[in-house]
Amino acid sequence: MNYIVKDLMVPISDYATISEGSTFLEALLALETPEVDLKNSIHPHWIVLVLNSDEKVVGKLSQINMLRALEPRTEDVKNIDKLGKFGFGSNFITQLREELRLDDTSIENVYTSSTTLQMKVEDFMKKLADNDFIDENTSLATAAHQMSVRKRLSMLVTRDDEVVGVLRLSDVFTAVINAMKSKT
Repeated sequence: MNYIVKDLMVPISDYATISEGSTFLEALLALETPEVDLKNSIHPHWIVLVLNSDEKVVGKLSQINMLRALEPRTEDVKNIDKLGKFGFGSNFITQLREELRLDDTSIENVYTSSTTLQMKVEDFMKKLADNDFIDENTSLATAAHQMSVRKRLSMLVTRDDEVVGVLRLSDVFTAVINAMKSKT
């Protein structure tokens, strides 16, 4: 079958969404319990879409965005992260970060602090760039290529500059595998 993006996308209405101004906790809860129609997809959703006041998608939050938001943001951490520029290895830098984390506070306290839970999503969401979008009539081959080259796990699907869905790498991969199997 000659798939195009709209054949594989998950409609935006099936995705968990939150508004700008929402908190970390609200985003976490939305990511944990999306209203998903799994009979049409074997793959769960791993992102939450962030909408502005006009209901336009302005960002997305993945599990990795959420974990990165939990990382300490002190001057010491920023300085440790700069050590790679001076030839220090990643193991050394990781060890320093762990020592700093242990000296600072327990990770459980970081996860459950009111400061963490009340962070605003716009402070840690992935802001969208032009290469985060793909037209709904794009071929499967082109979509697979763009996702590979751009290193994207998902792309927002557009129709006339309006976001209408999400194309997930898992669905593209499944379609590619099925196409390959049908030829053997």
